Amino acid sequence: MDIHCQHISTALGRLHFARCGTGFPVLLLHQTPRSWDEYRDVLPLLGRQWDVIAMDTVGYGGSPPFADGAPTVERWAAAALALMDSLGHRRFAVLGHHTGAVIGMEMAVAAPERVAALLLSSCPMVDADKRRRHGSHPTVDGVERRADGGHLVELWRGRQGFYPSGDIDLLERFVIDALRAGPRAGGGHLCVNRYHMEDRIGGVRAPTLIIAAPQDPHAYPAVPRLASALPHARVVEIDGGMVPLPDQMPEDFAAVVADFLDSCALGAARSA
Repeated sequence: MDIHCQHISTALGRLHFARCGTGFPVLLLHQTPRSWDEYRDVLPLLGRQWDVIAMDTVGYGGSPPFADGAPTVERWAAAALALMDSLGHRRFAVLGHHTGAVIGMEMAVAAPERVAALLLSSCPMVDADKRRRHGSHPTVDGVERRADGGHLVELWRGRQGFYPSGDIDLLERFVIDALRAGPRAGGGHLCVNRYHMEDRIGGVRAPTLIIAAPQDPHAYPAVPRLASALPHARVVEIDGGMVPLPDQMPEDFAAVVADFLDSCALGAARSA
């Protein structure tokens, strides 16, 4: 299926997104510092049944940063809601990976009447201890540009251990997005690590799926705590899943997502 990319003006600024398929709308939110490209191979698979919209988070990909340069999870969630407003979608499902999962969670709490289903892929768990330890700590993607290009190697090696061995294509796609984000490449992690998740997670009311990648050392340990905080949620593990799960295993990922969305009977609902 064809993927169409475009910019759109919203109440909170100009945003870029990719789109594929028709049907009930499903919003996809990427990890930091990626872009919609993280879902490049997932879009046509889910587009067989749904109107799939993969947006670039403000400050990443083709979406310009906030004018005051001060992103937060809450502001990113508000921008995502503004995108769906501009597209005319009142109700929709939200799927997020890593940073995108946290943004999706905030959307589900801030606008429960709008989020018909929530899918949290490799979602971290943020609490006071994590904020204390990592809220201002340098992050894996926060490298400084150097005239000799050494920052390119640093970006590559910083992520290499979390990616399938020898998969040059996935790492190249990551580096391209990280370079495009520039000094914001590591900033998304800090925004997540400053989020008061423990004050918000109890407000999730939508049917929820927790997608777990057992070989993701950052997010997988949080699965039991997420499941405890979201007792109504279903948990599904994807064997072999690593940090880049959506573009590492697009077929397996899309199959798990499709199964859950089918169980929510979203096709019978109206998006607006």
